[in-house]
Amino acid sequence: MSLPTYLDRLTLGSSQSARVTFEIRVIFSRGKGVSHTVDLFVYPNCQLLDASGPWQVFASANTLLGRRHYDLRLNAIEPGEVTSNGGMTLVATHALSAFASTSRPSATTSPTDTLLVAGGHGVHDLDDRVIRMLAERAVSASRVGSICTGAFALARTGLLDGRCVTTHWRQAERLAREFPKIHVAADALYRQSGNLYTSAGVTAGMDLALALVAQDHDHRLAGEVARELVMFLHRPGDQAQFSEGLRCQLASHGRLRTLIDRVLNDPLADWNSEGLAESIAVTPRHFQRLFRQQLQMTPFEFLTRLRLESARRLLAESDASLTRIAEHCRIGGAEQLRRQFQRRYGLAPSAYRARFGLAGANPETRDAS
Repeated sequence: MSLPTYLDRLTLGSSQSARVTFEIRVIFSRGKGVSHTVDLFVYPNCQLLDASGPWQVFASANTLLGRRHYDLRLNAIEPGEVTSNGGMTLVATHALSAFASTSRPSATTSPTDTLLVAGGHGVHDLDDRVIRMLAERAVSASRVGSICTGAFALARTGLLDGRCVTTHWRQAERLAREFPKIHVAADALYRQSGNLYTSAGVTAGMDLALALVAQDHDHRLAGEVARELVMFLHRPGDQAQFSEGLRCQLASHGRLRTLIDRVLNDPLADWNSEGLAESIAVTPRHFQRLFRQQLQMTPFEFLTRLRLESARRLLAESDASLTRIAEHCRIGGAEQLRRQFQRRYGLAPSAYRARFGLAGANPETRDAS
């Protein structure tokens, strides 16, 4: 039986602003026995984890499947050693140009199914020749993605024009400024737009790779890979790049920062505004003012967000009922959890669990109150 396909028109722009329209045949479904080729492009001064993290996600999927479904190939401008930003040397086995439309690959060379571009400071040093090779290479790939600042390389090809993308939070403003045709979602973990995928920095590349594994197989395999790698169970792409706790740590200082650290060490303790204010020897009114000045929220909102994060984690990683989760996380009852979760994340707890929770459990039992 033939594989279902569709044709997606893609416009690539070179540095000389010449524009060429290509048709890409994107294969959406594959038989279980069919190998899927993943080409990962690295270059001097790339971010090591942008390469090794996603690579290991696909490799672990192979291990759990008991076969080599993902054929992993490390690409560079030329085969050979590539020094990452941390000084560790990677050895590329394939040249980026080996599969471009102007080259003549051997009959035994497999085409690219997924092409990923690592990030790193070196992305800004890639010359126009390399960008043209990358653009040509993308034409033959079923899906194309970037990790972290790898989005800058894809942006230079014109691939991202008119798309909603993300990158490392520190580089989001620069990406939007240099490429005004791109809509940059600065706070997202990863974004999909058609057959194009972009992710935030470093570990978010592993979240993107998990999403691709889930797309190729199912969320159960992605969850097994996440647990194998001791990761949070497959964070959704629209989740913020920072956890609420980390965001508050970065924004706070002085006595409030010390207090935030203490709360984060035990977020589900029986905290309340009056007791927290007393612990740092300020009045409740001054305590409220400190939170608003440094964190732009009230102490109650801070505690609620932490508890909702804990509830979200339990929805994904456990079979506990909504009532038990609400009680454990000090949110009240199942109905309060539903309302607050919907307000904070834009979807019901049951919908979140259905998408990101443990596979094989009975949803009626899990969501019963």
